[in-house]
Amino acid sequence: MPSRPIDESLVRDLLIDQHADLAGLPISPATSGWDNAVFRLGDRLSVRLPRRLEAVPLIAHEQRWLPELEAHLPLPIPVPLRVGVEGCGYPWPWSVCPWLPGEPASGTPPVDPRQTARRLGAFIGALHQPAPPDAPVNPHRGTPLARRAVRFHEALESVGRSTRRLPDARVDQIRTRWEELVSTPAHTEAPVWLHGDLHPANLLVHRGELCAVIDFGDVTSGDPATDLAVGWMLLDGPSRVELRRAVGTVDDDTWRRAEAWALALALAYLDGSPDGSPMVDVALRTLAAVLDEPLR
Repeated sequence: MPSRPIDESLVRDLLIDQHADLAGLPISPATSGWDNAVFRLGDRLSVRLPRRLEAVPLIAHEQRWLPELEAHLPLPIPVPLRVGVEGCGYPWPWSVCPWLPGEPASGTPPVDPRQTARRLGAFIGALHQPAPPDAPVNPHRGTPLARRAVRFHEALESVGRSTRRLPDARVDQIRTRWEELVSTPAHTEAPVWLHGDLHPANLLVHRGELCAVIDFGDVTSGDPATDLAVGWMLLDGPSRVELRRAVGTVDDDTWRRAEAWALALALAYLDGSPDGSPMVDVALRTLAAVLDEPLR
């Protein structure tokens, strides 16, 4: 663990030590999640530092792969511009990235769902290209649905005991829908690049429009259905149709697996998010979107 707090003073010292030309810029806290602390650096930059050991390989993946992926993507992403190393009492790598303006779509939904679906679909289609053999592997994303089953049932049981307890009828609906979807044939084609954590809190909205995709710490390769789950997290039914069309070729089995991933991830968000987190509302909206849509 770091031997000193992750604060503006630490960021300033790291910059003085390793990127002195940036050290005079104003520094202010921006956000702090499970894995990373982010500080704004001047008007156009940000500094991203892992908060815990488990996040270190995630930031290394961003540093390694985002510069290659950026050239093919139609929306801005926070590609690292500078790389930092341990120092000043801080033990891990860190990054200087562009500051991307906007607010998370989890709290500020885009104005036009159809336009958003087209823009997001184009991004997903551009990202979902065959991944190289040395692409990162994430045991929790992009995998066959069957590997998610234990975590799904654990989360469903946990939510049933929590203060966010769902009505019994809703729990039965969730369990039934999962059983209907989990047997969908698995992805058998070559693994493609995935964002890995594509939900509304990682989509930025500026002036009513989707403008950027952030937080690629879970970037991985595998089944495209994992990323397509965002359709149920963000969009209404007609816009999901638009999203599928904009992505390109999405067969029926992939779309069914995406629906299953939306169900599984919504439960995980509901079970694991702290009180007041926007992900609780994302989870409840996603469950409603999945359960109120007839199974095809």
